[in-house]
Amino acid sequence: QVQLVESGGGLVQAGGSLRLSCAASGSIFSINLMGWYRQAPGKQRELVATITRGGFTNYADSVKGRFTISRDSAKNTVYLQMNSLKPEDTAVYYCLMTMQVVPATSFNTYWGQGTQVTVSS
Repeated sequence: QVQLVESGGGLVQAGGSLRLSCAASGSIFSINLMGWYRQAPGKQRELVATITRGGFTNYADSVKGRFTISRDSAKNTVYLQMNSLKPEDTAVYYCLMTMQVVPATSFNTYWGQGTQVTVSS
């Protein structure tokens, strides 16, 4: 059974920084895409950033230049460094990973349980 556990959320003042981590555990053969989504109250879940196994990154326009996604494939972990935080960044942040748990099978998407990030003005 695969489990994704997030950490690093919390309360921070506008202009501050936080670093989120998400570690995958369990029976994992291969991880392809890693990323972060977020969901604010009353809004749909939206993409924040993704990173491929090859290190190619993609960011939402709203976080470009402020957030940095990285991964440690040896540790099955993805990070999100968030700088210059704004009140509109307040949301529950979810990590995702697409992975194979058995060789030669399809990649499936797994989600973390979410971690709250609150930015006060």
